[in-house]
Amino acid sequence: MEHGSFWARRLHSLSGVIPIGAFLLEHLFSNSFSARGPEAYNAMVHTLSTLPYVLWLEIFFIFLPILFHAVYGTWIAYQARYNTMSYPYGRNWMFLLQRVTGVFLFIYIGMHVWETRLQVYFDESLKLRFFEHMQDLLSNPFAFAFYVAGVVSAAFHFANGLWTFGIVWGITAGRNAQRVASYACAALGAVVAGMGIWSLLGFFQH
Repeated sequence: MEHGSFWARRLHSLSGVIPIGAFLLEHLFSNSFSARGPEAYNAMVHTLSTLPYVLWLEIFFIFLPILFHAVYGTWIAYQARYNTMSYPYGRNWMFLLQRVTGVFLFIYIGMHVWETRLQVYFDESLKLRFFEHMQDLLSNPFAFAFYVAGVVSAAFHFANGLWTFGIVWGITAGRNAQRVASYACAALGAVVAGMGIWSLLGFFQH
């Protein structure tokens, strides 16, 4: 049982970087076209939605990895012991926030998939006016705040998870390497969060 848990945790760590982390970066890059206006953004959405084998790519390289990562991550969060009150060290807080953001992202991604993927599936015309669809959605202050919280949580979860990934896979074994990696991951997290917020604000520039 412990052996299986060991490899499940390794696979969970790996899935957070490849393919989920890679998809997050691509997704935020694509959404940054919102700053270029409705035509550019809708064209990008149309290009992505008409890729060959797009449904199978989404299922096997996006949806199933995210589902595994989210479900197993929730189980890890449920089993974890939290002691930030007794030992309020920085890494203890990071441990707690990693799990809190993971549970929140489970909810956020479910809502996001419904609002941006399933609604398009049921209404094909949204593909041609997706910019307007997102603009209407984000015009609600609560929805906008929810999306900001989502992209910031995703940025933190990815960056902190990448730092943990380096330790789990023996890439950053020493204390100095881990310290340097923490700075690099923090900078990456800030860039990813900035990309996400910039993409959201792009819907209000036109």
